[in-house]
Amino acid sequence: MRSDWSQRWPSHARMHNRDAAGVAHFPGWSAEVLRLLHEDRGALAFGHETTDTDSGISVSRGDVSLERYVLDTDAWQIELLANLDQVPEAGALAVASWPKPKAGAGFPARVFAICPSS
Repeated sequence: MRSDWSQRWPSHARMHNRDAAGVAHFPGWSAEVLRLLHEDRGALAFGHETTDTDSGISVSRGDVSLERYVLDTDAWQIELLANLDQVPEAGALAVASWPKPKAGAGFPARVFAICPSS
């Protein structure tokens, strides 16, 4: 999911975009889109530029139900993607690789896109 949120990196404050009450405001996926992509189209990985699958408002109130959905379906989350503005909306192939440490929950990924010639 391209949101251009990665342009706020490396500022933790800008990435979380908290208001005066401490509530984070950053974009996230919707349940409808995740279900469509996974259940109807067979997607097995979901990537985004933010720190979480759920929106900042949801995360601030302790709701990580969309992250739980992705992980419960044995799909991958790939967070903190960058340079998605350099990838075309359609026709590119995203390649993600990372080591999986024994009993580990996550690990940094190396992700790159193979883009068609223009």
